[in-house]
Amino acid sequence: MDNTDKPRRQRGQRTDVKLTVSEPTELMAFLTAQLPHKNRNNIKSLLSNKQILIDGKVYTQFNHPVKPGQIVTVAANRAPQTTQYRGLTILYEDPSIIVINKQAGLLSMATNKERDRTAYGILSDYLKKENPKNKIFIIHRLDRETSGVMMFAKSEKVQKLMQESWNATTKERTYVALVEGVPEPPTGTVTSFLRESKALIVYSSQNPDNGQLAITNYSVVKTNNDYALLELELETGRKNQIRVHMQDIGHPIVGDAKYGATTDPIGRLGLHAEVLAFEHPITGEAMRFEASIPKTFLGLMKERAEE
Repeated sequence: MDNTDKPRRQRGQRTDVKLTVSEPTELMAFLTAQLPHKNRNNIKSLLSNKQILIDGKVYTQFNHPVKPGQIVTVAANRAPQTTQYRGLTILYEDPSIIVINKQAGLLSMATNKERDRTAYGILSDYLKKENPKNKIFIIHRLDRETSGVMMFAKSEKVQKLMQESWNATTKERTYVALVEGVPEPPTGTVTSFLRESKALIVYSSQNPDNGQLAITNYSVVKTNNDYALLELELETGRKNQIRVHMQDIGHPIVGDAKYGATTDPIGRLGLHAEVLAFEHPITGEAMRFEASIPKTFLGLMKERAEE
């Protein structure tokens, strides 16, 4: 154990422990050997609490490989809130992927017409600070006004693996939406074929020859006289799918004038990607990430209910 980097201990204050890797192994095996006073559950807690760092970067995967010369830090305290930038928060990062919580108003990536600040650009700058050769690759997108969980690849190989196996390896994609009115029945499935017009409006058809199959399952979570909060599970991931399907059933998403909304009670599109669960493209590990429902969504439901 390398104790030379330990900060001086003040009375009653716990300190970080720094350990030097001497041979190739996996993180769990290394920590088990170096921390004999801790059992596997203790170590898993340290990992999940983001208290294990390799060369200064948090890692939560127990089977992450470590190499000779690397410094593994066991932090005395839980990590502070995940890394935040203007417009996004990094929820998770490993050598293959980065998972973020994107705020409403931030583009996923630049378009021909729009060159504003984007999630892609922020993450690209972040990775290049570590190594100018580092690159970021988009796997899927969220609309500018949709917030929530989104994932990027750190190599073209991982991007390709994820995109080619998306339907098979993505285990859960759950969104929440604030819609106008209250859908009846309270649970249902919307199925149609989606096609984009030259004016960039996506529309539904029941003709299989006229677009891509899109399936959205919805259930009502909360209601008041004017609005409903829905949980939506996607079986397919088409552009503007939820927005079009909510318009189709006569309950457009609040703030979505493009697809039929007449109200904008929260000053943004009422759509949020709450959960993304998938198999890790390299390790095969089950991964699940969640971004809390925005307070403005819950606030509107409570505020209206109390009127």
